[in-house]
Amino acid sequence: MSILVKVRTAYSLGIVNIVRAIVYRLSIKYRLGSATKVAHYVSEGLFFRPNLDLKLGVQSLLANDTWWNQHLYFGWHKKQIVDLPDWCANCFTGVRLSESDKSWWQIADFDTSVGDIKTIWEASRFDWVLCMSQLGINGDLEAFDRLNAWLTDWVDKNPPYYGPNWKCGQEASFRVLHLATAALMVKQIESAEQPLVDLIVAHMKRIKPTLAYAIAQENNHGTSEAAALFIGGSWLESLGHPEGRGWKLLGAQWLENRVRRLFQTDGSFSQHSSNYHRLALDTYSIVEVWRRHQNLPPFTKTMTNRLSAATQWLYQMTDIGSGDVPNVGANDGARLLPLAKSDFRDFRSTVQLAAVLFSNKRAFTGEGDWNLPLAWLSIPIPKETIAEQISQEFDNGGYMLLRKNMAMVLFRYPRFAFRPSQSDILHVDFWLAGSNLLRDGGSYSYNTGDDLLAYFSGTASHNTIQFDNRDQMPRLGRFLFGDWLKTEELIHLQNSGHGVMAGAGYSDSNGAKHHRLVELSASTLKVTDTISGFSDSATLRWRLAPGTWRQKGQSLLCESLELSVTTDIPDAKYALLEGIESRYYMKKERLPVFEIALRYAGTITTVLRF
Repeated sequence: MSILVKVRTAYSLGIVNIVRAIVYRLSIKYRLGSATKVAHYVSEGLFFRPNLDLKLGVQSLLANDTWWNQHLYFGWHKKQIVDLPDWCANCFTGVRLSESDKSWWQIADFDTSVGDIKTIWEASRFDWVLCMSQLGINGDLEAFDRLNAWLTDWVDKNPPYYGPNWKCGQEASFRVLHLATAALMVKQIESAEQPLVDLIVAHMKRIKPTLAYAIAQENNHGTSEAAALFIGGSWLESLGHPEGRGWKLLGAQWLENRVRRLFQTDGSFSQHSSNYHRLALDTYSIVEVWRRHQNLPPFTKTMTNRLSAATQWLYQMTDIGSGDVPNVGANDGARLLPLAKSDFRDFRSTVQLAAVLFSNKRAFTGEGDWNLPLAWLSIPIPKETIAEQISQEFDNGGYMLLRKNMAMVLFRYPRFAFRPSQSDILHVDFWLAGSNLLRDGGSYSYNTGDDLLAYFSGTASHNTIQFDNRDQMPRLGRFLFGDWLKTEELIHLQNSGHGVMAGAGYSDSNGAKHHRLVELSASTLKVTDTISGFSDSATLRWRLAPGTWRQKGQSLLCESLELSVTTDIPDAKYALLEGIESRYYMKKERLPVFEIALRYAGTITTVLRF
């Protein structure tokens, strides 16, 4: 790997951020500063008081009981828990972390015997606190008993600051956000029990010393940790804790800073990820709900406007019928505010809540699970609706949405003010009447075998062209690519009488060139690819929705669909193969992939008739 590639990438990441990361790692290694020296004690007793006088007018059937009888990990993995979870074990295999009794900073980032540490962290994100609080509000005293038992056991098995569940400041922040939301719902903010207060203080002391490292990531780590400091700090300030005000002000400062920095004016988010976009938006929604409840001063108009734009971005991506969105970018299975028993891939409740909070409008009409967070949080729903879904550019982030009747195309092109985590340039997602027919591969896991890690984040798991069996950008690390691509020959959205079109291209650091023109009409999707400059091979892939696809020469047929590929390049080879996709974290499934292998420069035309 050329040293120049690393230098250019370091410059793009930002010298200040690199310094922050280096200082953090040195402080941990040599035990400098307070991050490795902080201590705190959580007193014994109830965390939440049972209360039968909490009715909100929300029927019990509307409670999210996924953590009650069937415990749900990452939105899909069901596991029976007879008594209490094993907080330090892989939720799939049951293998326990061997270093679970060590200080968090002494535990290695990756343990091959356990696997992905997120399989341990998942149960400690405390989304079950919301579930049990909902059931308690609806009159189930057993839910409060279980809630207190689980929290007591969690503190016993995860004393501050020992074990893997204290290792990540963002994971600690998720716990604060869920505990605070639960306290709001059960009306125990002003009269919080001492063990709960102690637990919040313990988390504040864990989050603050490593906040600079979270900020250096330029992603949702900073937004989550700032939110936790603001909410936890203002809560503790209201209870008379001497450090509460300082934590609150620090959190407020970075909440404003992160919105200006990470959310672009068109609503695009720094992480180029639909699920991380949801996570960040949910985080700010929790902050705004808390601010209103506590009568705290409003944030700036700039912050509100950016979040309104971010809501519009996610709304435009969301299928109204199912709530699903294109599987764009990295996804670790995180989901805040699971106050509705809707599927992990249903984004409507996030969009509805954010639209009401930041635009004073609703995104979806009628009754549905998308209204439940508003009901649980006692937020009225306005009558006015936000703008309808249309063809739209989000140029700051490198996205174009093409719409015609019931069809939608997401077209991805390079706009990298922040580091890309996937090599997905010129990827095309196609949706028809809520069905994702041409689809992205997803993430699967951040700690898996090198082959799977490279596959899911690499070019091969996207609907684009791969040159010389390599990624479009050189891989520098598990979550980092170098030589970030730049857009060439951009064709902005153009509407005509029969449809809409857009296009873009790039040249990579090896001299390979790819330009793609996308045209959508009422019955066809046409994609024209022009390629040159590569050494030995180019591979065009179309990753298809599972179905009875059958190949007929240069075409594929499936019910009323026909996908055909033609080219002026000689000796092209066509094959219907099998690939992998991951729509939920830690879950992979097979899907058909149409591959066209090419050896020379030229033009390829793909037409999907529907």
